Amino acid sequence: MRAIVISEYGGPEKLVISDLPVTKPASNQVLIEIKAFGVNLAETYMRKGSWGDVAKVSGIECVGLVREDPSGRLVEGQTVIALMGGLGRMINGSYAEYTYATATNVVPLTSHVGWEDLAAIPESYSTAWTCLHENMHIQDGHVVFARGGTLSLGQAAINIASNMRGVVVIASTRRQERADFLRGLGATHALIEQPVLKDSIRELYHPGIDSVLDLVGNSTLLDSLAMVRKNGYVYNTGFLGGRAPLAFNPLSQMPSGVNLNFFGSFTYGTKDYPLASVPLQVIVDRAGAGVYRAKPTRVFEFQEIAKAHELMESNAACGKIVVRV
Repeated sequence: MRAIVISEYGGPEKLVISDLPVTKPASNQVLIEIKAFGVNLAETYMRKGSWGDVAKVSGIECVGLVREDPSGRLVEGQTVIALMGGLGRMINGSYAEYTYATATNVVPLTSHVGWEDLAAIPESYSTAWTCLHENMHIQDGHVVFARGGTLSLGQAAINIASNMRGVVVIASTRRQERADFLRGLGATHALIEQPVLKDSIRELYHPGIDSVLDLVGNSTLLDSLAMVRKNGYVYNTGFLGGRAPLAFNPLSQMPSGVNLNFFGSFTYGTKDYPLASVPLQVIVDRAGAGVYRAKPTRVFEFQEIAKAHELMESNAACGKIVVRV
């Protein structure tokens, strides 16, 4: 099979296409013929060696067809979504024609959308759904801020939250020309991202908002904490603003009664975060019906993976990048 291999840690040019054998999956794995996969910022860190030694074949998510399931749970030819479960980090990932995904992280579904559209859904929408519903406890009438709204995860959060009854969505972008785009996704307010937004938020909602999904990360975390009401939530699940450490003193900088949490999608498949808890079939159906605007912003061919990584690192994609296999 063709596979995109990290020849050595470094730039996008270090991703090279090689031939690897297709073997039998382990008893806890599913062999998947990949039709398309999403590209994620995490994979650029893996490629550069920023996360230590990782699998030679990157890629944390994919969509495709079952070719073999030793457990018998899935049948050959069944459409599936696969994500995380060590893909791209501990085991060879989705940048290939076939992958051996951990069985707990493979979900069967029925889909009438094309493979490229389907590949825009797995990681972004699963993470957004879990953060909003399980961790941030979004309810009718809540006000939620998607900080970093043009990211694929931010767009997924806007789509999901704005289609919940009575939920008001605020979103931010660093570019003025993308404000209307965010409103088109369902945001009531589109703000221009800057290090301090708490005053703008408090002008709109004086008591403070219910929650912030902060995708910018350490550079905005203290500001996000200052805009949330008592018993509200700040959830960090991205580092668009960089990964520089934050000097943080909870005694003087943590507002009383505000909940600060982190979620990493690498926990999917564990006891606390089974992937089955995410209603992926519902999400795919809503995307297919146009309720969620989940189409990829760019689709690349397999041999164009370096260009896909260059676009990802430029922060100019404004949505999900997908590669067709």
